[in-house]
Amino acid sequence: MADPVQRTAAGPHVPAVRLSSFYFAYYAALGAFTPYWSLYLKARGMDVAAISVLMSLWYATRIVAPSTWTTLAAHSPHPIRWLRLGCLLTLLSFSAFLLPLDFVGLFAVMCAFCFAYNAVMPQFESITMSHLGARSDRYGHIRVWGSIGFIVVVSLFGVLLDRFGVGTLPWLMLPLLAGLLASSFANRYAHPVEEIHDENHVGFGARLKRPQVIAFFVAAFLAQISFGPYYTFFSIYLTEHHYSATMLGVFWTVGVLAEIGVFFLSSRIFRRWDAGKVLTFALLSAALRWWATALWPDNIPLMMVAQLTHALNFGAFFAAVMQLLVRFFPGRMNGHGQGVFYGLSSGVGGVAGALAAGQLWHFGGDVAFLAAGCFALLAAVIAWYWLVRRHAP
Repeated sequence: MADPVQRTAAGPHVPAVRLSSFYFAYYAALGAFTPYWSLYLKARGMDVAAISVLMSLWYATRIVAPSTWTTLAAHSPHPIRWLRLGCLLTLLSFSAFLLPLDFVGLFAVMCAFCFAYNAVMPQFESITMSHLGARSDRYGHIRVWGSIGFIVVVSLFGVLLDRFGVGTLPWLMLPLLAGLLASSFANRYAHPVEEIHDENHVGFGARLKRPQVIAFFVAAFLAQISFGPYYTFFSIYLTEHHYSATMLGVFWTVGVLAEIGVFFLSSRIFRRWDAGKVLTFALLSAALRWWATALWPDNIPLMMVAQLTHALNFGAFFAAVMQLLVRFFPGRMNGHGQGVFYGLSSGVGGVAGALAAGQLWHFGGDVAFLAAGCFALLAAVIAWYWLVRRHAP
C-alpha cells in the first residue's frame, strides 16, 4: 500500500506516516528510558554517584555523536545507510544490558548504546526538514507522534514495572528498538535538499558568530542544564516522597499529554507569535516549574499543574528551537545547525546538568530543583534580550 502523503505549500510530498513512525518508535523507547532507567540502575545496586555518572553518558555522547554521524552521512553516496546502521547498533548494544554487568560493564555498554541512539535523531531531523521544505511550521504535526509514543509507553510501563519489577525493563524496551530499526528502512531523504540562492547568503561559520545565534545557543545550553535534576533524578525524587511507580507514570504522562496539544497547535502558534517570544515564555515557565517541584513535592494538584507546564518548557521550547534553527541555518546548513544544537545544548548542557544534579543532590532534591529554576530564569533573560528585544525582522 502506498504511504499516505501530505503536499506542502512548497510543493514536495511529505511521507507523513513514515516520518511519524520513526518519531513514534524513537520516543517510545525514550519513554521507557528517561523515567525508569535510573530506577533500573538503582535496582542493579548502583548508588546516586554511580547513577549520575552513568546517566551523564546519555548527554556526553550527544557532544560527539550527532556531528560525527551527520558528517559521515554527508560524505556518503548513500547517507540513509548511516541512519539504518545507527539504529542497528542501537539495538545490538542495548541487548548487552541483558547480561550480568558490574559498573565497568554498564559504563561501557551505556557509552555504546547512548552514542548510537543519540546519533540517529539529529540525522532524522534533517530528513524530516528535507521533506517539509519551506513549511517548517508543520514540523509539530509530524513530531507530535513522538510524544504520543512516549506517553503510551511511560503510562503502560509504570503499571508493568509495578507488577513485574523494574528488572524487566530491558526486555520490555527491546521490541521498541526493533521497531525503530524497522522504521529506518521505511524512510529516506527527500531529494534534492534545498540549496540557498539569495543575496543574503552567509557562510555557516559566519552565522555561528552572530550575537543572536550565540545567545540562542547559550539559552538552549542553560535550559538543558535546568532539566538535569528532572531527567536524572525526578523519578527517584518522587519515590523519596512515597509515590508509586504507577503514579510516576501518571506524572510523566500528564506532562507529555500537554506537550502533544502544543505540537498540534504549533502552526497556529507561530503564525501569531515570533519564535523568540515563544522560547522566552517557555523558559520562564520552566523556572516556575522547577521552583514548584522543589517547594511543594507532596502537593499532588500543584505537582500536576507543574507537569502540565511541560507543554511550554519542552513542547513550545522545542518547536521554537526548530523554527529558529531554520531561520539561522537555512537550506543545507540546517543539518549542521542541528548538529551544533544537539552537541552543545543536549550534549554539553546535558552532561553539566546531570553532573551538577548529582552534586546538588547531596544537599537535597529541593536544592537541586531550586538551582534548576535559576538556570532557566537566566536562560529566559538572555532569550528575551537577544531574541525578542533586539530582534530585527
